[in-house]
Amino acid sequence: MRLGFISRIDDRKAVEYTQKLRDKLEEEGFITAYDHTAHLPFRERPRQLDVDADLMVVVGGDGTVLRTVQLLKKQVPIIGINWGEVGFLTDLESKEVISFFQSIKNGFSIEKRMRIAISSGGEYLASALNEAVIITSRPAKMLRFAVLLDGMSAGTFRADGMLISTPTGSTAYAMSAGGPIVDPRIEGFLLVPLAPYMLSSRPWLVSCERPLEVHLESTKPAKLVIDGQKTWELHEKTSLIVERSPDPALFVDIGKKFFNKVESKLRRL
Repeated sequence: MRLGFISRIDDRKAVEYTQKLRDKLEEEGFITAYDHTAHLPFRERPRQLDVDADLMVVVGGDGTVLRTVQLLKKQVPIIGINWGEVGFLTDLESKEVISFFQSIKNGFSIEKRMRIAISSGGEYLASALNEAVIITSRPAKMLRFAVLLDGMSAGTFRADGMLISTPTGSTAYAMSAGGPIVDPRIEGFLLVPLAPYMLSSRPWLVSCERPLEVHLESTKPAKLVIDGQKTWELHEKTSLIVERSPDPALFVDIGKKFFNKVESKLRRL
C-alpha cells in the first residue's frame, strides 16, 4: 500500500513524529509515495499535490486536514492523526496508529464527505469541505445579503457575515455561530448568518439539489474565505453560486460513529 505523509507545518515535534511514523510504517511493509517533511524546509507550504498514493496520512488538527484536501489535485482517502486541539476530522490518536495500519493491510472502507463548489461571474473559485464564509473587511460594519433558491428570492439578511457550510462543517465555525449539528450523511447547504440584526434571521438547512445563490448587496468591502485557507476580495453586487462539488473529500472509515465523536470531542471538552 502506497502512503503519502502530510504534517502540520507550525510544530517541529509534529514534523519529527511524522518522519518517525513514516520509517516505522516502511518497516511494516508500507511504501512511501510522498512525504512533504522529507522534501520541504520546515514551515514551507507545499503547493498543489498530484500524489500517486492509496492513502494520505495527515498529522495535525482539522486545519491540516482542510489544507490537505485543498492541496490535493485529485482526492485521495485521508486518515488523520490528531496533533491539534479538538481534531474532529482526525480519527486516530497516536497510541492507536500502528495497530490501525496493521489492520488495514488488506484494504479499508471509504467515507465520502460532500464539498460545496463556489463560483462567481461564471468563474469557479474553490471547493470547501467545511464552509465558505463572507465577512466584512471593516469591523463593526454590517453586510446585507439576498438569498435565492430555485432562482427565486428566499429572503434577505443583515449581519456581520454569512456562513455557507456543509454538514461536515456543522461541527466547526457553523456550530460556534449558533448553527445545528448536522449528520454528515445528509447532503445539504447550511446557511448561518453571523451576528444577525433581526431575531428572525435563523440558520437554514436546504437541499443541495436546489440551485442556491447568495448576493452581496452592501457597498461595504467584504471577503470570501474558503475553509480558512483561501481568501477573495468581494465587491458590491457580487453574486456567489453554490453547488454540490462533484469531487467529494474521501476519508478512511474506521468505524467511529459520528454522534459518539460529537459526545467525546465536543460535549466533554
